Amino acid sequence: MKKTQARFLFLIIAAFMLQTCSLVPLTGRRQLSLVSDAEMLSMSFSQYDQFLKENRMSSNSADRNEVKRVGRNIQNAVTTYFARNDMSQGLNGFAWEFNLVENKEANAWCMPGGKVMVYSGILPLTRDEAGLAVVLGHEIAHAVAKHSNERMSQALISQLGGQVLAQALKQKPRQTQQIWMGLFGVGVQLGAVLPYNRLQEGEADRLGLIFMAMAGYDPHAAIPFWQRMSQKAGAQPPEFLSTHPADKKRMTKIIAAMPEAMRYYRK
Repeated sequence: MKKTQARFLFLIIAAFMLQTCSLVPLTGRRQLSLVSDAEMLSMSFSQYDQFLKENRMSSNSADRNEVKRVGRNIQNAVTTYFARNDMSQGLNGFAWEFNLVENKEANAWCMPGGKVMVYSGILPLTRDEAGLAVVLGHEIAHAVAKHSNERMSQALISQLGGQVLAQALKQKPRQTQQIWMGLFGVGVQLGAVLPYNRLQEGEADRLGLIFMAMAGYDPHAAIPFWQRMSQKAGAQPPEFLSTHPADKKRMTKIIAAMPEAMRYYRK
């Protein structure tokens, strides 16, 4: 009887997972999806506006313009890539925005809907536009592959008992907001940043290289950038590295993905 019950429970869970899974745009991998795109975009735009109000934007016009210029180039590459692959609907609702915040942390993130924030502390590591394109290509890849939706769904199950987002916001607004901000490493006071898993990182690495190549940046710039990030990592690694581990195995995969990315490279 117990075996029958266990099997029945397994079938119910399996059916639930199939119904709540979607395909990762561009890769075809199945991912958990308990949160609709509309819900993610609404919360993203709200939280991004709140972040802009509570943080000081950089007064360095040259750096600000660089972030916007590189960001727009990556945006155009993403739009082109999606159009070529008949997936333009995957960018519906995106309202791209690129800003530079005055903050010593070496960090950057992209919320759903193309809301990008770069911290001034990462610019000494990016060094030039190609290095910045590595960061933006990678972060934007996470967004267009809907990794945030996937991680939010996982967090709703593990931390809030599988509540839907709207219900969680209503019943546990503070905890839900902390989880959301933790997705992007926005403020360490909100708790530990939720790490990307290896599959998500691999997808973002590969797609990020393609996007930066299409935008006119040599994807080989990714190798020295990640090496600089690794060198900076000590007893207390930068926030960016806490969610983007730069180990040797990962570097090997980036190098292996380089020939594919170079097919998209146009100077």
